[in-house]
Amino acid sequence: MPEDDFRKRARHIPFAREGLPYVSAAAFTTLVSAVSHWHPLTVILLATTLLMVHFFRDPVRWSNAGEGDVVCPADGRIIAVERRKETCFTNREMWKISIFMNIFNVHVNRVPVSGRVAGLHYRKGRFLAADRKRASLENEQNWLWIQSDDGRDVVLTQVAGLIARRIVCWPRVGDAVRRGERFGMIRFGSRVDLYIPLEGEVLVAKGQKVFAGETVLCRLK
Repeated sequence: MPEDDFRKRARHIPFAREGLPYVSAAAFTTLVSAVSHWHPLTVILLATTLLMVHFFRDPVRWSNAGEGDVVCPADGRIIAVERRKETCFTNREMWKISIFMNIFNVHVNRVPVSGRVAGLHYRKGRFLAADRKRASLENEQNWLWIQSDDGRDVVLTQVAGLIARRIVCWPRVGDAVRRGERFGMIRFGSRVDLYIPLEGEVLVAKGQKVFAGETVLCRLK
């Protein structure tokens, strides 16, 4: 996909485009139910429509991140900070920061560092609960390798989960990406694993609530 097309997909509206089919279907069935005077069903369908709008919201994000800062790629909660070998692209030990996204978090994912996409890899897999350790190894996932403007390797993995079974990633190999911009989403939440160089100073801890494009996870020295 040409870089301009990637940015058109990521251009901001307060609602993720990938949610439009879900919201449209829910709204249409709500309308049919209302016209047919099926009042109890209409109430349920209206609530479903509003939930879909909430699930696929895409708010503006601002960050005061400085030079060398790595921002969070996903909304959610930190479930692991550990040293692990990144096996898809770099094949070396790195800091691994795992973020669990529940279905009520914003689903849109954002670029952690400015640079260029050096690699992409999609792998089919299972759909275990995303907060389990085995999910990083066995679940369906999409790997994105970014070489930062200062030559650092940063790798992130969008991991499908028990409910989330649709991973979206817009950029392609060779595309330039900017820190904090949208690059994709995982429908109905799940998990993102971020691999950063060991020389980086980790600034978050397990259990911490984080926000995509805003929270600084690490400072690269």
